[in-house]
Amino acid sequence: MFKFLKFSFIFSLFILVGVHKSQAQYAINAIEIEGNHKTKVYIIYRELPYKVGDVISKDSLSILNTIAQSQLVNTTLFNEVIVSVNELDSTHVKIKIQVKERWYFFPLPYFRWVDRNFSQWWNEQNRSLDRVNYGVNFRQSNFTGNNDKLVLGLITGYTQQAIVRYQFPFIDKKLHFGLGAGFQYLTQKEINYTTQNDKQVFYKTDGVIRSGYRANLNLSYRPNLFERHSFQIGFGEDRISDSAFLKEPRLLPSYAKSMSYADLSIAFSKSRFNYNAYPTQGNSTEFIAFQRIAAAGNLTSFQFRKIKAHSFSKTNFIYVESNSIFKILPNQNYNDQKLMGYGNMQMNGLEYYVIEGNAGTILKASFNHSLGSITVPNILTSKYLPNIKYDFWVKVFSNLGYAYNAHPLSSNKLSNTLLRTAGIGIDIISIYDFVLKVDYSVNQLGDKGLYLHGGINF
Repeated sequence: MFKFLKFSFIFSLFILVGVHKSQAQYAINAIEIEGNHKTKVYIIYRELPYKVGDVISKDSLSILNTIAQSQLVNTTLFNEVIVSVNELDSTHVKIKIQVKERWYFFPLPYFRWVDRNFSQWWNEQNRSLDRVNYGVNFRQSNFTGNNDKLVLGLITGYTQQAIVRYQFPFIDKKLHFGLGAGFQYLTQKEINYTTQNDKQVFYKTDGVIRSGYRANLNLSYRPNLFERHSFQIGFGEDRISDSAFLKEPRLLPSYAKSMSYADLSIAFSKSRFNYNAYPTQGNSTEFIAFQRIAAAGNLTSFQFRKIKAHSFSKTNFIYVESNSIFKILPNQNYNDQKLMGYGNMQMNGLEYYVIEGNAGTILKASFNHSLGSITVPNILTSKYLPNIKYDFWVKVFSNLGYAYNAHPLSSNKLSNTLLRTAGIGIDIISIYDFVLKVDYSVNQLGDKGLYLHGGINF
Protein backbone atom coordinates (compact mmCIF):
# COMPACT_ATOMS: atom_id res chain seq x y z
CA MET A 1 0.00 0.00 0.00
CA PHE A 2 2.80 2.37 0.92
CA LYS A 3 4.59 1.64 -2.34
CA PHE A 4 1.39 2.35 -4.28
CA LEU A 5 0.88 5.70 -2.55
CA LYS A 6 4.55 6.61 -3.12
CA PHE A 7 4.26 5.76 -6.78
CA SER A 8 1.04 7.76 -7.10
CA PHE A 9 2.64 10.80 -5.46
CA ILE A 10 5.69 10.69 -7.73
CA PHE A 11 3.50 10.21 -10.82
CA SER A 12 1.24 13.15 -9.86
CA LEU A 13 4.26 15.36 -9.21
CA PHE A 14 5.65 14.44 -12.60
CA ILE A 15 2.36 15.41 -14.29
CA LEU A 16 2.18 18.73 -12.44
CA VAL A 17 5.76 19.60 -13.35
CA GLY A 18 5.08 18.72 -16.98
CA VAL A 19 1.97 20.87 -17.12
CA HIS A 20 3.83 23.75 -15.50
CA LYS A 21 6.60 23.54 -18.06
CA SER A 22 4.13 23.43 -20.94
CA GLN A 23 2.39 26.52 -19.53
CA ALA A 24 5.46 28.74 -19.31
CA GLN A 25 4.67 32.09 -17.70
CA TYR A 26 6.03 35.47 -18.75
CA ALA A 27 5.99 38.70 -16.79
CA ILE A 28 5.70 41.85 -18.91
CA ASN A 29 8.60 44.09 -17.85
CA ALA A 30 8.00 46.89 -20.33
CA ILE A 31 5.87 48.00 -23.28
CA GLU A 32 7.84 49.98 -25.85
CA ILE A 33 6.05 52.07 -28.47
CA GLU A 34 7.58 53.48 -31.67
CA GLY A 35 6.19 55.66 -34.44
CA ASN A 36 3.52 57.60 -32.53
CA HIS A 37 4.66 61.09 -33.48
CA LYS A 38 1.30 62.70 -32.68
CA THR A 39 -0.77 60.07 -30.92
CA LYS A 40 -0.48 60.20 -27.12
CA VAL A 41 0.95 57.06 -25.55
CA TYR A 42 -2.04 56.53 -23.28
CA ILE A 43 -4.32 56.22 -26.32
CA ILE A 44 -2.28 53.22 -27.45
CA TYR A 45 -2.12 51.74 -23.94
CA ARG A 46 -5.93 52.00 -23.72
CA GLU A 47 -6.31 49.50 -26.58
CA LEU A 48 -4.00 46.84 -25.13
CA PRO A 49 -5.34 43.71 -23.41
CA TYR A 50 -2.39 43.70 -20.98
CA LYS A 51 -0.20 46.07 -18.98
CA VAL A 52 3.26 46.18 -17.44
CA GLY A 53 3.45 43.73 -14.54
CA ASP A 54 0.95 41.21 -15.92
CA VAL A 55 1.98 37.55 -15.82
CA ILE A 56 0.74 35.68 -18.89
CA SER A 57 1.25 32.20 -20.32
CA LYS A 58 3.16 31.90 -23.57
CA ASP A 59 0.12 30.69 -25.53
CA SER A 60 -2.09 33.43 -24.10
CA LEU A 61 0.49 36.10 -24.92
CA SER A 62 0.36 35.21 -28.61
CA ILE A 63 -3.43 35.50 -28.63
CA LEU A 64 -3.36 38.80 -26.73
CA ASN A 65 -0.81 40.25 -29.16
CA THR A 66 -3.21 39.51 -32.02
CA ILE A 67 -5.99 41.28 -30.12
CA ALA A 68 -3.70 44.25 -29.45
CA GLN A 69 -2.88 44.57 -33.15
CA SER A 70 -6.56 44.40 -34.18
CA GLN A 71 -7.58 46.94 -31.55
CA LEU A 72 -4.93 49.43 -32.66
CA VAL A 73 -5.80 49.01 -36.34
CA ASN A 74 -9.47 49.55 -35.53
CA THR A 75 -8.76 52.94 -33.94
CA THR A 76 -8.27 54.16 -37.57
CA LEU A 77 -5.20 56.05 -36.35
CA PHE A 78 -2.57 53.89 -38.03
CA ASN A 79 -1.82 52.50 -41.47
CA GLU A 80 0.39 49.78 -40.04
CA VAL A 81 0.73 48.09 -36.64
CA ILE A 82 3.36 45.50 -35.68
CA VAL A 83 3.32 43.87 -32.23
CA SER A 84 6.33 41.76 -31.27
CA VAL A 85 7.82 40.14 -28.15
CA ASN A 86 11.43 40.37 -26.94
CA GLU A 87 12.37 37.74 -24.35
CA LEU A 88 14.58 39.35 -21.71
CA ASP A 89 15.12 36.02 -19.92
CA SER A 90 13.21 32.81 -19.31
CA THR A 91 10.44 34.55 -17.36
CA HIS A 92 10.41 38.21 -18.50
CA VAL A 93 9.49 39.82 -21.80
CA LYS A 94 9.25 43.24 -23.37
CA ILE A 95 6.36 44.06 -25.73
CA LYS A 96 7.35 46.18 -28.71
CA ILE A 97 4.64 48.04 -30.66
CA GLN A 98 5.56 49.77 -33.92
CA VAL A 99 2.94 51.98 -35.56
CA LYS A 100 2.84 54.02 -38.73
CA GLU A 101 0.45 56.92 -38.30
CA ARG A 102 -2.10 57.96 -40.88
CA TRP A 103 -2.38 61.40 -42.39
CA TYR A 104 -4.91 63.03 -40.06
CA PHE A 105 -5.78 66.36 -41.68
CA PHE A 106 -7.95 66.34 -44.81
CA PRO A 107 -9.07 69.75 -46.17
CA LEU A 108 -10.84 67.93 -48.98
CA PRO A 109 -13.13 69.13 -51.72
CA TYR A 110 -16.48 67.55 -50.92
CA PHE A 111 -18.38 65.83 -53.75
CA ARG A 112 -21.12 63.32 -53.01
CA TRP A 113 -24.40 62.26 -54.55
CA VAL A 114 -27.45 62.77 -52.33
CA ASP A 115 -29.20 59.59 -53.39
CA ARG A 116 -29.23 56.53 -51.16
CA ASN A 117 -26.45 54.79 -53.09
CA PHE A 118 -24.15 55.32 -56.07
CA SER A 119 -26.13 53.03 -58.40
CA GLN A 120 -29.35 54.99 -57.91
CA TRP A 121 -27.60 58.28 -58.69
CA TRP A 122 -25.66 56.90 -61.66
CA ASN A 123 -28.50 55.03 -63.38
CA GLU A 124 -31.90 56.24 -62.17
CA GLN A 125 -30.92 59.90 -61.76
CA ASN A 126 -28.68 59.85 -64.87
CA ARG A 127 -25.61 61.11 -62.98
CA SER A 128 -27.31 64.49 -62.54
CA LEU A 129 -25.02 67.11 -61.04
CA ASP A 130 -28.15 68.78 -59.65
CA ARG A 131 -28.30 65.85 -57.22
CA VAL A 132 -24.80 66.33 -55.85
CA ASN A 133 -23.51 68.07 -52.75
CA TYR A 134 -20.16 69.82 -53.08
CA GLY A 135 -18.03 72.16 -51.04
CA VAL A 136 -15.16 71.96 -48.56
CA ASN A 137 -15.02 69.51 -45.68
CA PHE A 138 -12.25 69.96 -43.13
CA ARG A 139 -11.71 66.69 -41.27
CA GLN A 140 -9.13 66.57 -38.53
CA SER A 141 -8.79 63.15 -36.96
CA ASN A 142 -6.59 62.81 -33.89
CA PHE A 143 -6.95 66.59 -33.55
CA THR A 144 -4.90 66.95 -30.33
CA GLY A 145 -3.30 63.51 -30.35
CA ASN A 146 -6.05 62.13 -28.10
CA ASN A 147 -7.96 60.32 -30.88
CA ASP A 148 -10.41 63.22 -30.93
CA LYS A 149 -12.20 64.21 -34.12
CA LEU A 150 -13.12 67.65 -35.50
CA VAL A 151 -15.27 68.21 -38.59
CA LEU A 152 -16.04 71.59 -40.18
CA GLY A 153 -18.12 71.55 -43.32
CA LEU A 154 -19.40 74.20 -45.72
CA ILE A 155 -21.40 72.38 -48.37
CA THR A 156 -23.61 73.60 -51.19
CA GLY A 157 -25.29 72.06 -54.21
CA TYR A 158 -28.39 69.95 -53.64
CA THR A 159 -28.38 70.69 -49.91
CA GLN A 160 -26.72 73.75 -48.42
CA GLN A 161 -25.19 72.76 -45.09
CA ALA A 162 -23.02 74.15 -42.33
CA ILE A 163 -21.65 71.42 -40.07
CA VAL A 164 -19.59 71.46 -36.89
CA ARG A 165 -18.80 68.26 -34.96
CA TYR A 166 -16.30 67.42 -32.23
CA GLN A 167 -15.78 64.14 -30.34
CA PHE A 168 -13.39 63.60 -27.44
CA PRO A 169 -13.05 59.91 -26.48
CA PHE A 170 -11.98 60.24 -22.84
CA ILE A 171 -12.64 62.90 -20.22
CA ASP A 172 -11.77 60.96 -17.05
CA LYS A 173 -8.57 59.47 -15.64
CA LYS A 174 -9.84 55.90 -15.93
CA LEU A 175 -10.47 56.45 -19.66
CA HIS A 176 -14.06 55.28 -19.53
CA PHE A 177 -16.15 58.36 -20.41
CA GLY A 178 -16.13 60.52 -23.53
CA LEU A 179 -18.02 63.58 -24.71
CA GLY A 180 -19.09 64.98 -28.07
CA ALA A 181 -21.26 67.67 -29.63
CA GLY A 182 -22.50 68.68 -33.06
CA PHE A 183 -24.53 71.26 -34.95
CA GLN A 184 -25.96 71.24 -38.47
CA TYR A 185 -27.94 73.81 -40.45
CA LEU A 186 -29.39 72.94 -43.87
CA THR A 187 -31.58 74.19 -46.70
CA GLN A 188 -32.62 72.42 -49.91
CA LYS A 189 -34.72 73.01 -53.02
CA GLU A 190 -35.95 69.45 -53.56
CA ILE A 191 -37.65 66.92 -51.32
CA ASN A 192 -38.67 63.27 -51.45
CA TYR A 193 -42.37 63.56 -50.59
CA THR A 194 -43.83 60.13 -51.38
CA THR A 195 -43.19 56.62 -52.72
CA GLN A 196 -44.84 55.17 -55.81
CA ASN A 197 -44.18 51.71 -57.21
CA ASP A 198 -41.69 51.28 -54.36
CA LYS A 199 -39.52 54.13 -55.66
CA GLN A 200 -38.91 57.62 -54.34
CA VAL A 201 -40.79 60.52 -55.92
CA PHE A 202 -39.29 64.02 -55.71
CA TYR A 203 -40.64 67.58 -55.85
CA LYS A 204 -38.36 70.44 -56.87
CA THR A 205 -38.76 74.23 -56.82
CA ASP A 206 -36.55 77.21 -57.66
CA GLY A 207 -36.58 78.45 -54.07
CA VAL A 208 -35.82 76.86 -50.71
CA ILE A 209 -38.40 74.16 -50.04
CA ARG A 210 -37.02 72.75 -46.80
CA SER A 211 -34.80 74.13 -44.03
CA GLY A 212 -33.86 73.16 -40.53
CA TYR A 213 -31.21 72.74 -37.88
CA ARG A 214 -30.17 70.14 -35.34
CA ALA A 215 -27.85 70.23 -32.33
CA ASN A 216 -26.80 67.31 -30.14
CA LEU A 217 -24.68 66.40 -27.14
CA ASN A 218 -23.53 62.87 -26.40
CA LEU A 219 -21.89 61.03 -23.52
CA SER A 220 -20.07 57.75 -24.17
CA TYR A 221 -18.98 55.04 -21.76
CA ARG A 222 -16.42 52.34 -22.57
CA PRO A 223 -15.89 49.92 -19.65
CA ASN A 224 -13.52 47.59 -21.52
CA LEU A 225 -11.89 46.98 -24.89
CA PHE A 226 -14.97 45.75 -26.72
CA GLU A 227 -18.09 47.34 -25.20
CA ARG A 228 -19.40 50.84 -25.79
CA HIS A 229 -22.43 52.63 -24.36
CA SER A 230 -23.71 56.03 -25.40
CA PHE A 231 -26.42 58.47 -24.44
CA GLN A 232 -27.34 61.31 -26.79
CA ILE A 233 -29.75 64.19 -26.46
CA GLY A 234 -30.66 66.49 -29.33
CA PHE A 235 -33.04 69.19 -30.39
CA GLY A 236 -33.91 70.88 -33.65
CA GLU A 237 -36.51 72.17 -36.05
CA ASP A 238 -37.76 71.19 -39.51
CA ARG A 239 -39.58 73.59 -41.83
CA ILE A 240 -41.13 73.15 -45.28
CA SER A 241 -42.48 75.73 -47.74
CA ASP A 242 -46.13 76.40 -48.57
CA SER A 243 -45.78 74.56 -51.88
CA ALA A 244 -44.27 71.50 -50.18
CA PHE A 245 -47.09 71.45 -47.63
CA LEU A 246 -49.69 71.64 -50.40
CA LYS A 247 -47.93 68.81 -52.22
CA GLU A 248 -47.91 66.53 -49.17
CA PRO A 249 -49.58 67.82 -45.96
CA ARG A 250 -48.46 64.67 -44.11
CA LEU A 251 -44.77 65.06 -44.90
CA LEU A 252 -43.77 66.09 -41.34
CA PRO A 253 -44.96 64.25 -38.23
CA SER A 254 -46.69 67.42 -37.01
CA TYR A 255 -48.93 67.54 -40.15
CA ALA A 256 -47.88 71.19 -40.33
CA LYS A 257 -45.30 73.36 -42.10
CA SER A 258 -42.88 73.24 -39.19
CA MET A 259 -41.97 71.02 -36.27
CA SER A 260 -39.75 71.60 -33.26
CA TYR A 261 -38.54 68.54 -31.41
CA ALA A 262 -36.21 67.07 -28.82
CA ASP A 263 -34.90 63.52 -28.89
CA LEU A 264 -32.77 61.14 -26.90
CA SER A 265 -31.16 57.83 -27.76
CA ILE A 266 -29.41 55.08 -25.84
CA ALA A 267 -27.03 52.77 -27.67
CA PHE A 268 -24.98 49.70 -26.79
CA SER A 269 -22.42 47.91 -28.93
CA LYS A 270 -20.01 45.07 -28.40
CA SER A 271 -17.59 44.58 -31.25
CA ARG A 272 -14.67 42.19 -31.54
CA PHE A 273 -13.50 42.13 -35.16
CA ASN A 274 -10.04 41.61 -36.58
CA TYR A 275 -10.72 44.58 -38.89
CA ASN A 276 -13.83 46.73 -38.53
CA ALA A 277 -13.89 48.00 -42.13
CA TYR A 278 -13.89 44.47 -43.58
CA PRO A 279 -14.14 41.79 -40.88
CA THR A 280 -13.08 38.25 -41.73
CA GLN A 281 -13.19 37.05 -38.13
CA GLY A 282 -15.19 38.14 -35.10
CA ASN A 283 -18.65 39.31 -34.14
CA SER A 284 -20.60 42.38 -33.07
CA THR A 285 -23.87 43.24 -31.37
CA GLU A 286 -25.61 46.64 -31.55
CA PHE A 287 -28.78 47.94 -29.94
CA ILE A 288 -30.27 51.44 -30.27
CA ALA A 289 -33.36 52.83 -28.53
CA PHE A 290 -34.63 56.20 -29.81
CA GLN A 291 -37.33 58.54 -28.52
CA ARG A 292 -38.43 61.77 -30.18
CA ILE A 293 -40.57 64.22 -28.23
CA ALA A 294 -42.66 66.67 -30.23
CA ALA A 295 -46.17 68.10 -30.19
CA ALA A 296 -48.33 65.45 -31.91
CA GLY A 297 -45.18 63.88 -33.31
CA ASN A 298 -43.64 61.50 -30.78
CA LEU A 299 -41.69 58.59 -32.22
CA THR A 300 -40.24 55.49 -30.53
CA SER A 301 -37.94 53.07 -32.32
CA PHE A 302 -35.68 50.12 -31.52
CA GLN A 303 -32.96 48.65 -33.68
CA PHE A 304 -30.99 45.43 -33.14
CA ARG A 305 -28.10 44.36 -35.35
CA LYS A 306 -25.90 41.27 -35.11
CA ILE A 307 -22.88 40.41 -37.30
CA LYS A 308 -20.78 37.24 -37.34
CA ALA A 309 -17.69 36.61 -39.47
CA HIS A 310 -15.97 33.24 -39.27
CA SER A 311 -12.73 32.25 -41.01
CA PHE A 312 -12.27 28.66 -42.11
CA SER A 313 -8.75 29.46 -43.27
CA LYS A 314 -6.68 32.47 -44.33
CA THR A 315 -8.45 32.47 -47.70
CA ASN A 316 -12.08 31.62 -46.82
CA PHE A 317 -14.69 33.07 -44.48
CA ILE A 318 -18.44 33.39 -44.12
CA TYR A 319 -20.29 36.56 -43.17
CA VAL A 320 -23.77 36.63 -41.61
CA GLU A 321 -25.70 39.75 -40.60
CA SER A 322 -29.17 40.28 -39.15
CA ASN A 323 -30.68 43.75 -38.77
CA SER A 324 -34.13 44.60 -37.42
CA ILE A 325 -36.07 47.80 -36.70
CA PHE A 326 -39.36 48.31 -34.89
CA LYS A 327 -41.17 51.68 -34.78
CA ILE A 328 -44.10 53.04 -32.81
CA LEU A 329 -45.35 55.68 -35.22
CA PRO A 330 -47.27 58.77 -34.07
CA ASN A 331 -49.37 58.87 -37.26
CA GLN A 332 -49.09 58.17 -40.98
CA ASN A 333 -46.60 60.94 -41.82
CA TYR A 334 -44.25 60.07 -44.69
CA ASN A 335 -40.86 60.79 -43.14
CA ASP A 336 -41.25 58.49 -40.13
CA GLN A 337 -42.42 55.57 -42.27
CA LYS A 338 -39.15 55.36 -44.22
CA LEU A 339 -37.73 51.96 -43.38
CA MET A 340 -35.84 49.77 -45.84
CA GLY A 341 -33.48 51.19 -48.42
CA TYR A 342 -32.09 53.77 -46.00
CA GLY A 343 -28.96 53.75 -43.82
CA ASN A 344 -27.81 50.23 -42.99
CA MET A 345 -31.25 48.73 -43.77
CA GLN A 346 -30.41 48.10 -47.43
CA MET A 347 -30.51 44.83 -49.38
CA ASN A 348 -28.13 43.96 -52.20
CA GLY A 349 -30.13 43.83 -55.42
CA LEU A 350 -32.85 46.24 -54.23
CA GLU A 351 -30.76 49.40 -54.51
CA TYR A 352 -33.38 51.19 -56.62
CA TYR A 353 -36.27 50.51 -54.24
CA VAL A 354 -37.48 51.84 -50.87
CA ILE A 355 -40.06 50.41 -48.51
CA GLU A 356 -42.14 52.13 -45.83
CA GLY A 357 -43.36 50.38 -42.73
CA ASN A 358 -43.65 49.94 -38.98
CA ALA A 359 -41.11 47.13 -38.66
CA GLY A 360 -38.58 45.34 -40.81
CA THR A 361 -35.81 42.77 -40.73
CA ILE A 362 -32.95 41.79 -43.04
CA LEU A 363 -30.76 38.68 -43.07
CA LYS A 364 -27.58 38.67 -45.16
CA ALA A 365 -25.13 35.82 -45.75
CA SER A 366 -22.07 35.47 -47.95
CA PHE A 367 -19.18 33.11 -48.59
CA ASN A 368 -15.93 34.94 -49.38
CA HIS A 369 -12.74 33.61 -50.95
CA SER A 370 -9.45 35.49 -51.23
CA LEU A 371 -8.06 36.08 -54.71
CA GLY A 372 -4.80 37.40 -53.25
CA SER A 373 -3.31 40.87 -53.14
CA ILE A 374 -1.10 43.20 -55.11
CA THR A 375 1.20 46.00 -54.01
CA VAL A 376 1.77 48.98 -56.28
CA PRO A 377 4.14 51.97 -55.93
CA ASN A 378 2.56 55.16 -54.63
CA ILE A 379 3.69 57.87 -57.03
CA LEU A 380 1.81 60.70 -55.28
CA THR A 381 3.19 60.51 -51.72
CA SER A 382 6.03 58.02 -52.06
CA LYS A 383 8.02 59.49 -49.18
CA TYR A 384 5.13 59.22 -46.75
CA LEU A 385 3.67 55.94 -48.07
CA PRO A 386 5.88 54.27 -50.70
CA ASN A 387 3.53 51.39 -51.53
CA ILE A 388 -0.21 50.73 -51.51
CA LYS A 389 -1.60 47.24 -51.01
CA TYR A 390 -4.89 46.03 -52.53
CA ASP A 391 -6.64 42.87 -51.32
CA PHE A 392 -9.21 41.11 -53.52
CA TRP A 393 -12.06 38.86 -52.38
CA VAL A 394 -14.68 37.10 -54.50
CA LYS A 395 -18.02 36.23 -52.90
CA VAL A 396 -21.43 34.68 -53.40
CA PHE A 397 -24.26 36.13 -51.33
CA SER A 398 -27.95 35.98 -50.57
CA ASN A 399 -30.30 38.39 -48.75
CA LEU A 400 -33.72 37.87 -47.20
CA GLY A 401 -35.94 40.62 -45.85
CA TYR A 402 -39.42 41.53 -44.70
CA ALA A 403 -41.09 44.88 -44.03
CA TYR A 404 -44.43 45.14 -42.25
CA ASN A 405 -46.63 48.11 -43.15
CA ALA A 406 -49.99 48.53 -41.40
CA HIS A 407 -51.25 50.95 -44.10
CA PRO A 408 -49.49 50.21 -47.40
CA LEU A 409 -50.28 52.19 -50.56
CA SER A 410 -51.78 50.11 -53.35
CA SER A 411 -48.98 51.06 -55.75
CA ASN A 412 -46.26 49.74 -53.43
CA LYS A 413 -45.92 45.96 -53.61
CA LEU A 414 -42.75 45.20 -51.64
CA SER A 415 -44.11 45.63 -48.12
CA ASN A 416 -45.74 42.66 -46.34
CA THR A 417 -44.00 40.16 -48.61
CA LEU A 418 -40.80 38.13 -48.42
CA LEU A 419 -37.90 39.91 -50.14
CA ARG A 420 -35.23 37.77 -51.79
CA THR A 421 -31.99 38.66 -53.58
CA ALA A 422 -28.77 36.84 -54.50
CA GLY A 423 -25.60 37.48 -56.45
CA ILE A 424 -21.86 37.37 -56.82
CA GLY A 425 -19.31 40.11 -56.31
CA ILE A 426 -15.73 41.26 -55.89
CA ASP A 427 -14.54 43.30 -52.89
CA ILE A 428 -11.41 45.47 -53.05
CA ILE A 429 -9.78 46.59 -49.77
CA SER A 430 -6.93 49.05 -49.36
CA ILE A 431 -5.49 51.77 -47.10
CA TYR A 432 -7.58 54.20 -45.04
CA ASP A 433 -10.32 51.57 -44.77
CA PHE A 434 -11.05 51.79 -48.49
CA VAL A 435 -13.62 49.12 -49.41
CA LEU A 436 -15.13 48.95 -52.90
CA LYS A 437 -17.79 46.32 -53.55
CA VAL A 438 -18.76 45.46 -57.12
CA ASP A 439 -21.85 43.24 -57.05
CA TYR A 440 -23.98 41.57 -59.69
CA SER A 441 -27.39 40.92 -58.13
CA VAL A 442 -30.81 39.57 -59.00
CA ASN A 443 -34.02 40.05 -56.99
CA GLN A 444 -37.44 38.35 -56.81
CA LEU A 445 -38.84 40.91 -59.29
CA GLY A 446 -36.46 39.60 -61.94
CA ASP A 447 -34.27 42.73 -61.94
CA LYS A 448 -30.61 42.10 -62.67
CA GLY A 449 -27.77 44.57 -62.51
CA LEU A 450 -24.29 45.62 -61.52
CA TYR A 451 -24.05 47.73 -58.36
CA LEU A 452 -21.20 49.61 -56.68
CA HIS A 453 -20.91 50.19 -52.95
CA GLY A 454 -18.22 51.50 -50.65
CA GLY A 455 -15.82 54.36 -50.19
CA ILE A 456 -12.92 55.54 -48.09
CA ASN A 457 -12.74 56.48 -44.41
CA PHE A 458 -10.77 59.62 -43.58
